[in-house]
Amino acid sequence: MPTPGRRPKGARGRVDVRLRRGARPATANPQKTAIIGGGPAGLYTAALLKRLDPTREVTVYERNTPADTFGFGVVLSDETLGGIEHADPEVHEALRTRFVRWDDIDIVHRGTRQRSGGHAFAALERRHLLQALHTRCRALGVDLRFRAESPPPAELSRTHDLVIAADGAGSLTRAAQADVFRPRITTHRCRYIWLATDFAFDAFRFEFAETEHGVMQLHGYPYAPDASTVIVEMREEVWRRAGFDDADPRPSIDRCAKIFADALRGRPLMENRSTWTTFRTVVNDRWSHGNVVLLGDAAHTAHFSIGSGTKLAVEDALALAACLREHPTTPEALAAYEEERRPVVASVQRAARASLEWFEEPERHLGRPPRQFAFDLLTRSRRVTHDNLRLRDARCTEEAEREFGCPPGTPPMFTPFRLRGLTLRNRVVVSPMDMYSAVDGVPGDFHLVHLGARALGGAGLVLTEMVCVSPEGRITPGCTGLYTAEQTKAWRRITDFAHARAPGTAIGVQLGHSGRKGSTRLMWEGMDEPLPRDNWPLVAASPLPYKPYGQVPRELSRAQLTDLREEFTGAACRAARAGFDLLELHCAHGYLLSGFLSPLTNRRTDAYGGTLERRLRFPLEVFDAVRAVWPAEKPMTVRISATDWAEGGTTADDAVEIARAFAAHGADAIDVSTGQVVDEERPEFGRSYQTPFAERVRHEARVPVIAVGAISSWDDVNSLVLAGRADLCALARPHLYDPHWTLHAAAEQGYEGPGAVWPAPYRAGSRPPRTGRTDAPRPRLTLESRA
Repeated sequence: MPTPGRRPKGARGRVDVRLRRGARPATANPQKTAIIGGGPAGLYTAALLKRLDPTREVTVYERNTPADTFGFGVVLSDETLGGIEHADPEVHEALRTRFVRWDDIDIVHRGTRQRSGGHAFAALERRHLLQALHTRCRALGVDLRFRAESPPPAELSRTHDLVIAADGAGSLTRAAQADVFRPRITTHRCRYIWLATDFAFDAFRFEFAETEHGVMQLHGYPYAPDASTVIVEMREEVWRRAGFDDADPRPSIDRCAKIFADALRGRPLMENRSTWTTFRTVVNDRWSHGNVVLLGDAAHTAHFSIGSGTKLAVEDALALAACLREHPTTPEALAAYEEERRPVVASVQRAARASLEWFEEPERHLGRPPRQFAFDLLTRSRRVTHDNLRLRDARCTEEAEREFGCPPGTPPMFTPFRLRGLTLRNRVVVSPMDMYSAVDGVPGDFHLVHLGARALGGAGLVLTEMVCVSPEGRITPGCTGLYTAEQTKAWRRITDFAHARAPGTAIGVQLGHSGRKGSTRLMWEGMDEPLPRDNWPLVAASPLPYKPYGQVPRELSRAQLTDLREEFTGAACRAARAGFDLLELHCAHGYLLSGFLSPLTNRRTDAYGGTLERRLRFPLEVFDAVRAVWPAEKPMTVRISATDWAEGGTTADDAVEIARAFAAHGADAIDVSTGQVVDEERPEFGRSYQTPFAERVRHEARVPVIAVGAISSWDDVNSLVLAGRADLCALARPHLYDPHWTLHAAAEQGYEGPGAVWPAPYRAGSRPPRTGRTDAPRPRLTLESRA
C-alpha cells in the first residue's frame, strides 16, 4: 500500500493531469512559493521558509485587511512555544512579553467551585500574534498581499514551485480539489459563539448554567492582563428553545451575559464579528497533491475545548519547513510532512472528539458529586489521567478519591465492587480471550495454566473465553464447550485451582454460540476464514453469510430456537456444577445472539425480527431461561456490541435500550463492547475507544457496566473508575503480556492491601526488582558537602 500522500508509479489520475499540465518541476528548494491564507498558520510558515532560505520568493494572499481578526485570544502549550523559540527566536521574543500565564482551572458545578492547579497555560491576544508575524514577515521580505483573493490553486500550481493552502476550516482550495483530498467533514451538535470580557479571569473557567431551556456552558480564559476570551456553548435544541436563533446575535449575547453574570462579575460581553456557529471536524484522506499541500485547519480541525487549533497550525508549519529542508524534492518533502504529522494530528483529534462529546452531553455528567464531576471534566479527553492529575494537583485527586470512597492510600482500581451475592476485591477483569486450544471442546492443561496464571495475577474477576453450548456452536475446532460431562469435569479442575490457590479472585464463564461465524480456522491460520474441510452446518437469525464467500447459515425455525434455549440452559447448569462464580451471556460480536439484535444480520419477518423490541425477543428468552437455572445468589452479566460501526446497524441509542431490557430481566451488569458484527465495519479505534459507549449505558440505563477495548494501563483503569465512566474494566492483551498485570499495577503504585493480595509463594517478588547499576549508591566525586 502506498504511503499516504504518495501515489504509486503510473497512477496518474485526471486531476493529476490537470494540475501538472505546465507545472514547474519539483526542486529540492521550491524557490517560488504561494501561501493562501494570512492567518497564523500561513504567516508563520512564510516566515520560516523565508528565514531558512532568503532567496526564496514567498507570497501570502489574504482576503482581509491587516487589522482584521476573528476571535480574541489563542492558547499555546509550552512545548509549542519551545518549538517557536528554537525555529525563530525573534518571533518568540516578540511574543514572549505578550503572554499571560496561569496554572489553575476552575469548575463551577451547581454553585460549587472546584479548583485544580498545576496545568500551565499560556495565551495572548490573537491580534498581537498576527502583528508580530506581519512584522517578522515584512522584515524577512515576504510579499504580504492583503485584500487580495488568491488566483485559483490550479493556476498557482502552474506558476509556483509550491502552493500552501492555509485557508482555514472552510478551505476553498480543499473544496476545489475535493476529489483529490477526499475531505470528511462532521458537523457536531452544539452551537457556540466566541466573545470576550474586559477583565482577566484568574483561572481557566468552566461554568454550567442549568436553565429552563437546557444546559448552557461557559469556557473562559485570560489572554491579556485586562481581557478574557469567553465561549458560550449549548446543544442546538437548547439554543433554539432559548430563542438565540435570531439573525442578530446581540440580544442573545446580552442574555448570556445575564445568565453568567456571576462568572462575568456583572460585566458585559464583547463581540468581534461574532456569530453562533457549529463546530466541524475536518479530516482529509490526503494532505497534498502534486505541489499543493494543506496546512492547519484546512487539513484538520480539533475542537476548541482542548485549545489545539493554533497549536496544531504552528506545529504543521514547523514540520513542513523542516521537511522541505531535509528532503531532495518537493513531493518527497510533502510526503514526509504528512507522514510525520498525520499520527500526531490523529491523536489530538481523538482527544478533541472525546472532549467535544463530553460537552455535547452535559446532562450525563451534572448529576455526579462535585469532585467526581470535576475529575471527570479534567480527564475527559483522556490526555489528562488520574496519575497525571496527581502529579499536577495531588490535593484535587485525593479529594475526588475520598468522595468516591477510597480508603487512604487505595487507588480507585483497588476498591471492591459488589454484583448480587459476589463481591469483587478490585475493579480489574481479565477479559474473555479465545485461545483455540481445546480438543473436542475440552479445556486442558493449557487452559489450567492460562486461566490459573491470571487468577494468581490478582484480577478481581477472570472470565473464560467464549464457551460454546454445542459442537455446532463452536467458532473453530479449538473452541471450548460445556455440552458434555467431560468438559464440565475439566472446567471444575480449573475453578477448583483458582479458588484454592487464588482466594479472593472470582472466575466467570462466558457462554455463547458462534452462529454464522462458526466452522472457521484457528485464528493464527486465518481469522474468520472457513475451514478447508470437515465443516459443520451453520445457523443464524437470517441466512446471511459473514463473509461474501463464507458458508450461508440456515435461518433458525421456531423449533430450533427452542432447542437452542435448552442448549444454553444445559450449559448453564453444567457451569454451575463446574463451580463458576459468575455467568456472562455473549450477545456481541456477531455471534448467534448478537445476530438477532442487529438489523444488519436479522432480516426475519416473524415475531423475532423487525423492530428492536422484536429483535430482542430471542436473546431475552435465552437470558430468562439461563437466569432461571443459574444459582440465584450468583450474578449474570451480558456482553453487547454497542455499535456495529456500519451504516444501518446497531446504534448507541439502541445499545441503551438493549441494556435497559437485559437489566429489567435481571442482568447485574452490561459488558459493553462494539463491532465485529459485519465484515464491512469501519471501527474508530483509539485508546479506550469503547468507553464512551459504556459510560452512556451506565448513565442512561442505570446499570453497572464493564468497559473494555484498548484499556491498557492501570492509570486508565483508575481514571475510568474514579470519573464514573465504568464500574469495572476488562483488559485482554495486557494480561497476555503480563499474567500478573494487576499485582504489578499494585506494586508500581506502592499499594498493599486487600484489593491486591499476593499469593504466599510470590510475596518475595511483590516489589519491583532493581535493574542495572543505576540503582547502586553513587560514590562521592567532589569535596562539596552533601548536607
